[in-house]
Amino acid sequence: MKTKRFLSASAGVAIISAAALVLSGCSAGGGDTAAEQTDSGGKITVWVDPPRVPAAEAFQEAHPEIEIDVVQIDGTVGGQTVKQAFANFDSAGSGWPDAIFFPSNDDIAWATGAASNYAADLTELLPDVIDGYDPAVLSFCDIDGQIRCLRNDAAPDVFWYNKAFFDENGYTLPTTWEGYGELAVQIAAEHPDKISGFLGDAYAVNRYLQAADCPTNDRLSESEVHINLDDPNCVRANELLTQMYDGGALTTQGIFDGDAAAAGVNLVMSPGAVWWGNYLFRDTWKIPAEQMSASAPLTWEGESSPTAGNEGGGLWGVSSHITGKQLENTLTFATFVATDPAWQVDLSTGLPGYGPIQDAWLDKLAEDGYFADVESVQQAFKDAAAAVAPYSYMLYDTGAAWTETVSPTLIANGSMSDALGTFGEELVNRANSVGYTVTAE
Repeated sequence: MKTKRFLSASAGVAIISAAALVLSGCSAGGGDTAAEQTDSGGKITVWVDPPRVPAAEAFQEAHPEIEIDVVQIDGTVGGQTVKQAFANFDSAGSGWPDAIFFPSNDDIAWATGAASNYAADLTELLPDVIDGYDPAVLSFCDIDGQIRCLRNDAAPDVFWYNKAFFDENGYTLPTTWEGYGELAVQIAAEHPDKISGFLGDAYAVNRYLQAADCPTNDRLSESEVHINLDDPNCVRANELLTQMYDGGALTTQGIFDGDAAAAGVNLVMSPGAVWWGNYLFRDTWKIPAEQMSASAPLTWEGESSPTAGNEGGGLWGVSSHITGKQLENTLTFATFVATDPAWQVDLSTGLPGYGPIQDAWLDKLAEDGYFADVESVQQAFKDAAAAVAPYSYMLYDTGAAWTETVSPTLIANGSMSDALGTFGEELVNRANSVGYTVTAE
């Protein structure tokens, strides 16, 4: 008999953690992460955050033959409750879920580390699924040549702009980062109420520094990382942001701030994730239909290909501690949530990471009738996935280091160079504090 076990985020994690502690206390040899693989005979347990509950429900409807427990967990990005529960499971040598939607993408760093080794290598287990991803989309799951997770949705940055504003004022859409900076300053001078970017949220580091290929998250090994805010690619991002901030084109607010909508309605252009369209512009900021559009990511002068950041895009993991029918059913679940239109097209709000079903999802944009130029938006979404610059998820939280340094420094009348310098120092400190050796080379 199939089991449904939906727990609230807080209650679920409390029960999970308590169970883990009991298991840990009963373990004869804590810390053994090479525990023998188990086979339940088929029953599986999956952990999902609240937005992914519909994915689990869709799987249950599609596969009634598979007995499954679904546990709803704390989905707070940057939260520690799931990580702590896993540490207890690792110590006990048992208790892990068979599959999980990681609350934070950074979780893949500890889930693949030697201390846990939770996330299975899917390279040989799901080769056909892996082949359906653009390598740039799946690059976040490629750790030392092994595919250790599956992307739920792709979240590359495109170049968003208010087409109605551009048409009304006769502005030409920029195609380079440098052109974006120049036009942003011009618009700020001619329309002082308009802005061309947000600096205050954790994803701003991806929009600008990752898009410049600035080494903030350049993983060299499990214990070594390359961080260098003096790198020429970081310098070009610094120069761009300095030009725009000094010219009054950027706000220190973040896109998730409670009062961001007031600034959002005055946003005329910005790099931003594909999910900005429906989530921010339409549903949160209530920008009227037929105003916003998108083009392909921008190119740096002197380079031939565009470069983009990436803002989110969730990750699914499969346990390395299972075998037999338990593993077979878990792989069926992982395949479903990554590739099946019943979830990824019909219910998911994000562009599917899995390539073969992206067109079906993009067709829904035309049905919505929201964007000013649907075909342009659809093509921009397609082009953006392959333009994402390399970026590794680490044990340190790059976004938190950004939000705690950049806007506060600017608000205190520091310069952009001051802000980025402070950010770089904080990033190195955080990396060192969790055990990385940091190199600037």
